[in-house]
Amino acid sequence: MCPDLFFWKEEFIMVQQLFVGITLSLAIGWGGYKKRALSASGALGATLVGTAIFAFGGWRWGVLLVLFFASSSGFSFFKETEKQTVSEKFEKGHRRDIWQTLANGGVGALCAVMTVLFPSPVWGVAFVGAVATVTADTWATELGVLSRRLPRLITSGKRVAPGFSGGVTALGTAAAFLGALVIGGAAPMLAIVPASSMATGVTLALLFAVAGLSGALVDSLLGATVQILYRCPACASVTEQVVHHRCADTPTQYVRGIRWMNNDVVNFISSLAGAGIAAVLLYRFVM
Repeated sequence: MCPDLFFWKEEFIMVQQLFVGITLSLAIGWGGYKKRALSASGALGATLVGTAIFAFGGWRWGVLLVLFFASSSGFSFFKETEKQTVSEKFEKGHRRDIWQTLANGGVGALCAVMTVLFPSPVWGVAFVGAVATVTADTWATELGVLSRRLPRLITSGKRVAPGFSGGVTALGTAAAFLGALVIGGAAPMLAIVPASSMATGVTLALLFAVAGLSGALVDSLLGATVQILYRCPACASVTEQVVHHRCADTPTQYVRGIRWMNNDVVNFISSLAGAGIAAVLLYRFVM
């Protein structure tokens, strides 16, 4: 094939993928906004992340992203009334804004871009690890707060109130592993990380489940140590909110943590950790 013709063919395919990515991401962002799973800025963030992943990673990567978003959004509405008393501790509600979408999908989008700039199978592995982590973390949060037992602080084992940063429960941990396993099981089915004689689909699913759970535990560890927390002077509640919405938007007071280390930053770092752990595990035991 003529080199010039090959070049133009590659360019056409890239433009075609970009168009499809923008179209699908706009539809997903709009749907999330209409279902109240995303705020207006969150819909924009989802469009940006989705476009990068669909355009540079391909439709298989996009399907994995949709699986995370659909399942996590569904669980955020599950038993919503029972979770209202806990939601006051979280920095934001279940309607994700642009910073939440970038925190959850930013590492995955970077992996997709890197596949074009520096082609390597490692980016597919890292992408699945990142998505497995954010799925594990979201499932753990949405289902763990429904536990009948009080969570324990991951660093000390001390009992803390439901929703307290760094608190873990058996239910939440099981949900985290299951969420990561769902993503890990979908990856070989979508051929993002193909199964082989050295690594069956089951092996890959389990390795990604371990990576996703590990990333979620990194999230809990950061939440228990360096994530910023505040206290409401009106009701004495410890919260992630700068203003306590339940108390008529009362300004809260700094308690502990690094001031820029909010929940979005913690989510981004933990997804980065999950991506790295997935790459190490697969290259250590499979490749």
